[in-house]
Amino acid sequence: MVTDEGGVDDKSFNETSWNGLLNAYDSGVIAEPKYVEPKSASDYEPNLKNMVRDDCGMIVTVGFNLADATKASAEANPDQKYAIVDHLYVDQETFEPTPIDNVKSLVFNTQEAAFLAGYLAAGHSETGKVATWGGMKIPTVTIFMDGFYDGVQHYNEVKDADVQVLGWDKKSQDGQFVGDFSNSTVAKQLSENLISRGADVVMPVAGPIGESAAVAAKDAGDVALIWVDTDGYKTLTEYRDILLTSVVKGMDVAVEKAVTATAEGNFSNESFIGTLENEGVSIAPYHAFEDKLDDELKKEVDELRQQIISGELKVESDAAF
Repeated sequence: MVTDEGGVDDKSFNETSWNGLLNAYDSGVIAEPKYVEPKSASDYEPNLKNMVRDDCGMIVTVGFNLADATKASAEANPDQKYAIVDHLYVDQETFEPTPIDNVKSLVFNTQEAAFLAGYLAAGHSETGKVATWGGMKIPTVTIFMDGFYDGVQHYNEVKDADVQVLGWDKKSQDGQFVGDFSNSTVAKQLSENLISRGADVVMPVAGPIGESAAVAAKDAGDVALIWVDTDGYKTLTEYRDILLTSVVKGMDVAVEKAVTATAEGNFSNESFIGTLENEGVSIAPYHAFEDKLDDELKKEVDELRQQIISGELKVESDAAF
């Protein structure tokens, strides 16, 4: 595995993806996996070259930022098998998929699960203001923010409410971003600013620096956090009491399935697209908030989930697959 910033201990998408390889190893399907973490974007290419030289059965790259380096490596090494998390190759003019023969894309329609989180956040808010912010302004980040925004708007529509979303406007595709996934100081400042403006639920979409929002929420008191990528209750143990839920991407399951199929001689470059229907995306249990949330609100979230799965309710994003 070639990770992006944050590495295998980021409590987010790199770590979850790495767990997929560990699960395949624990099942006896693959040899002991290895990983390499970049210090900067300039490390992507040499990291991939090293993995090719090591004769890996499959190289898994993690994140949109590795898309170009993965493509270049795959085209230079047509006999090497790859999988990339969070990127689908498309024609830049028609936006039609342009699959690479030896690369399997593992992507997720997280707007579906984030919609449920947005509705939940709006229903839970006491101030009538909720917030989201991102690490980098890239599709795999804004797709969460789009879903969250639409979930809040749906709540407003059915409840005749006026809950505001701070930090993101889906219509203008404009909002608040750190600019990377490493500057925790700016991340904390963003979170504190949004909380000072009245947000009492915050959803950071920023990998490891999302934890800065947890710090700000804990310091503020009476502010709930929504985590992304993995169930934060399992990783952010010191913030369990403020975790409302998490928008989960089944990256570990997708990675494990991809490497298992490859190890068994059944590699396919057909993309995996995670949805609520195939459980590739979901929202985590409410854990500490289970008894605090209104039963009717929880019921409504469950009903919305079924409506999205059945196709009765469409949740759209320009970043969706």
